[in-house]
Amino acid sequence: MLEKIKELDTHLFLYLNGIHNPFFDQIMYWASDKIFWAPFYLLIVYIIIKQYKRQSISVFIAIGLVITFCDQTASHLIKNIVKRLRPSHEPALQKFIHLSEAGPGGQYGFISSHSANAFGFATFLILLLPNKYNWLKGILLFWAILVAYSRIYNGVHYPTDVIVAMFLGIIYGYLAKTILVKHDLSYKY
Repeated sequence: MLEKIKELDTHLFLYLNGIHNPFFDQIMYWASDKIFWAPFYLLIVYIIIKQYKRQSISVFIAIGLVITFCDQTASHLIKNIVKRLRPSHEPALQKFIHLSEAGPGGQYGFISSHSANAFGFATFLILLLPNKYNWLKGILLFWAILVAYSRIYNGVHYPTDVIVAMFLGIIYGYLAKTILVKHDLSYKY
Protein backbone atom coordinates (compact mmCIF):
# COMPACT_ATOMS: atom_id res chain seq x y z
CA MET A 1 0.00 0.00 0.00
CA LEU A 2 2.79 2.43 0.95
CA GLU A 3 4.62 1.64 -2.30
CA LYS A 4 1.45 2.37 -4.29
CA ILE A 5 1.04 5.75 -2.56
CA LYS A 6 4.71 6.57 -3.24
CA GLU A 7 4.28 5.62 -6.91
CA LEU A 8 1.14 7.78 -7.27
CA ASP A 9 2.91 10.63 -5.47
CA THR A 10 5.84 10.42 -7.91
CA HIS A 11 3.56 10.34 -10.96
CA LEU A 12 1.54 13.30 -9.71
CA PHE A 13 4.75 15.19 -8.92
CA LEU A 14 6.16 14.58 -12.41
CA TYR A 15 2.88 15.69 -13.99
CA LEU A 16 2.56 18.89 -11.93
CA ASN A 17 6.25 19.72 -12.16
CA GLY A 18 6.15 19.11 -15.91
CA ILE A 19 3.57 21.85 -16.49
CA HIS A 20 5.87 24.84 -16.73
CA ASN A 21 6.76 27.77 -18.95
CA PRO A 22 9.12 30.77 -18.65
CA PHE A 23 6.36 33.11 -17.40
CA PHE A 24 5.27 30.85 -14.54
CA ASP A 25 8.86 29.83 -13.79
CA GLN A 26 9.49 33.36 -12.51
CA ILE A 27 6.17 33.60 -10.64
CA MET A 28 6.72 30.29 -8.85
CA TYR A 29 10.32 31.14 -8.04
CA TRP A 30 9.18 34.36 -6.34
CA ALA A 31 6.20 32.63 -4.70
CA SER A 32 8.67 30.49 -2.74
CA ASP A 33 10.88 33.43 -1.79
CA LYS A 34 10.23 34.78 1.73
CA ILE A 35 11.75 38.23 1.09
CA PHE A 36 9.52 38.81 -1.95
CA TRP A 37 6.47 38.79 0.34
CA ALA A 38 7.79 41.53 2.70
CA PRO A 39 5.28 44.18 1.48
CA PHE A 40 2.43 41.69 2.02
CA TYR A 41 3.68 40.98 5.55
CA LEU A 42 3.93 44.71 6.28
CA LEU A 43 0.29 45.15 5.19
CA ILE A 44 -0.71 42.38 7.60
CA VAL A 45 1.31 43.99 10.42
CA TYR A 46 -0.51 47.29 9.75
CA ILE A 47 -3.93 45.59 9.78
CA ILE A 48 -3.19 43.70 13.01
CA ILE A 49 -2.02 46.88 14.77
CA LYS A 50 -5.03 48.80 13.45
CA GLN A 51 -7.46 46.07 14.56
CA TYR A 52 -5.97 45.00 17.91
CA LYS A 53 -3.96 48.05 19.03
CA ARG A 54 -2.06 47.17 22.23
CA GLN A 55 -3.28 43.58 22.07
CA SER A 56 -1.43 43.19 18.76
CA ILE A 57 1.65 42.21 20.77
CA SER A 58 -0.14 38.99 21.79
CA VAL A 59 -1.11 38.39 18.17
CA PHE A 60 2.48 38.84 16.96
CA ILE A 61 3.77 36.50 19.67
CA ALA A 62 1.18 33.91 18.62
CA ILE A 63 2.20 34.27 14.95
CA GLY A 64 5.85 33.84 15.92
CA LEU A 65 5.02 30.71 17.88
CA VAL A 66 2.91 29.24 15.07
CA ILE A 67 5.69 29.74 12.52
CA THR A 68 8.34 28.46 14.94
CA PHE A 69 6.37 25.31 15.76
CA CYS A 70 5.54 24.67 12.09
CA ASP A 71 9.11 25.22 10.97
CA GLN A 72 10.79 23.25 13.74
CA THR A 73 8.36 20.35 13.46
CA ALA A 74 8.76 20.17 9.68
CA SER A 75 12.47 20.94 9.30
CA HIS A 76 14.05 19.47 12.40
CA LEU A 77 11.70 16.78 13.65
CA ILE A 78 9.84 15.14 10.76
CA LYS A 79 12.51 15.57 8.05
CA ASN A 80 15.17 14.06 10.32
CA ILE A 81 12.97 11.13 11.34
CA VAL A 82 11.54 10.26 7.90
CA LYS A 83 14.61 11.15 5.81
CA ARG A 84 12.75 11.02 2.50
CA LEU A 85 14.83 12.45 -0.32
CA ARG A 86 13.46 15.44 -2.13
CA PRO A 87 12.54 14.63 -5.73
CA SER A 88 15.40 16.95 -6.75
CA HIS A 89 17.83 14.61 -4.95
CA GLU A 90 16.31 11.37 -6.20
CA PRO A 91 18.81 10.02 -8.79
CA ALA A 92 16.13 8.23 -10.86
CA LEU A 93 14.12 11.45 -11.25
CA GLN A 94 16.79 14.11 -11.77
CA LYS A 95 16.71 14.04 -15.58
CA PHE A 96 12.90 14.47 -15.56
CA ILE A 97 12.61 17.33 -13.06
CA HIS A 98 12.25 20.98 -13.90
CA LEU A 99 14.12 22.89 -11.17
CA SER A 100 13.74 26.61 -10.56
CA GLU A 101 16.76 28.87 -10.33
CA ALA A 102 16.57 28.48 -6.53
CA GLY A 103 18.15 25.06 -6.90
CA PRO A 104 17.47 21.61 -5.45
CA GLY A 105 17.10 22.56 -1.76
CA GLY A 106 18.28 20.47 1.16
CA GLN A 107 18.53 16.71 1.02
CA TYR A 108 15.24 15.77 2.68
CA GLY A 109 11.78 16.99 1.75
CA PHE A 110 9.10 15.33 3.86
CA ILE A 111 7.49 17.62 4.93
CA SER A 112 7.57 21.06 3.33
CA SER A 113 8.35 23.72 5.92
CA HIS A 114 7.37 26.48 3.44
CA SER A 115 3.90 24.92 3.18
CA ALA A 116 3.54 24.29 6.92
CA ASN A 117 4.57 27.87 7.75
CA ALA A 118 2.28 29.42 5.13
CA PHE A 119 -0.75 27.38 6.19
CA GLY A 120 -0.09 27.88 9.90
CA PHE A 121 0.16 31.66 9.43
CA ALA A 122 -2.85 31.84 7.10
CA THR A 123 -5.05 29.60 9.26
CA PHE A 124 -4.30 31.57 12.41
CA LEU A 125 -5.20 34.89 10.76
CA ILE A 126 -8.23 33.54 8.91
CA LEU A 127 -9.66 32.31 12.21
CA LEU A 128 -8.61 35.39 14.20
CA LEU A 129 -9.55 38.34 12.02
CA PRO A 130 -13.13 39.63 12.09
CA ASN A 131 -15.46 39.35 9.07
CA LYS A 132 -14.66 42.84 7.80
CA TYR A 133 -11.33 41.34 6.67
CA ASN A 134 -12.88 38.54 4.60
CA TRP A 135 -11.14 40.03 1.56
CA LEU A 136 -7.79 39.48 3.30
CA LYS A 137 -8.77 35.99 4.38
CA GLY A 138 -9.34 35.07 0.73
CA ILE A 139 -5.95 36.51 -0.20
CA LEU A 140 -4.28 34.60 2.66
CA LEU A 141 -5.80 31.32 1.49
CA PHE A 142 -4.74 31.96 -2.12
CA TRP A 143 -1.24 32.94 -0.94
CA ALA A 144 -0.83 29.78 1.16
CA ILE A 145 -1.96 27.57 -1.73
CA LEU A 146 0.38 29.42 -4.13
CA VAL A 147 3.36 28.97 -1.80
CA ALA A 148 2.56 25.27 -1.33
CA TYR A 149 2.07 24.61 -5.05
CA SER A 150 5.26 26.50 -5.91
CA ARG A 151 7.24 23.92 -3.96
CA ILE A 152 6.06 21.18 -6.34
CA TYR A 153 6.40 23.40 -9.40
CA ASN A 154 9.96 24.32 -8.42
CA GLY A 155 10.88 20.63 -8.19
CA VAL A 156 11.73 20.38 -4.51
CA HIS A 157 8.69 18.63 -2.98
CA TYR A 158 6.34 15.78 -3.73
CA PRO A 159 2.59 16.49 -3.39
CA THR A 160 2.41 14.48 -0.14
CA ASP A 161 5.22 16.63 1.32
CA VAL A 162 3.02 19.64 0.73
CA ILE A 163 -0.34 18.10 1.72
CA VAL A 164 0.88 16.74 5.06
CA ALA A 165 2.58 20.08 5.76
CA MET A 166 -0.66 21.93 5.00
CA PHE A 167 -2.49 19.85 7.62
CA LEU A 168 0.29 20.43 10.16
CA GLY A 169 0.06 24.19 9.57
CA ILE A 170 -3.73 24.17 9.85
CA ILE A 171 -3.54 22.29 13.17
CA TYR A 172 -0.94 24.66 14.66
CA GLY A 173 -2.81 27.73 13.38
CA TYR A 174 -6.06 26.48 14.90
CA LEU A 175 -4.43 25.62 18.23
CA ALA A 176 -2.73 29.01 18.47
CA LYS A 177 -5.97 30.88 17.79
CA THR A 178 -7.85 28.73 20.32
CA ILE A 179 -5.21 29.21 23.02
CA LEU A 180 -4.94 32.95 22.36
CA VAL A 181 -8.69 33.49 22.70
CA LYS A 182 -8.94 31.33 25.85
CA HIS A 183 -6.15 33.23 27.58
CA ASP A 184 -7.06 36.73 26.49
CA LEU A 185 -10.82 37.09 26.87
CA SER A 186 -10.70 40.82 26.24
CA TYR A 187 -10.43 40.28 22.45
CA LYS A 188 -13.41 41.58 20.52
CA TYR A 189 -14.38 39.36 17.60
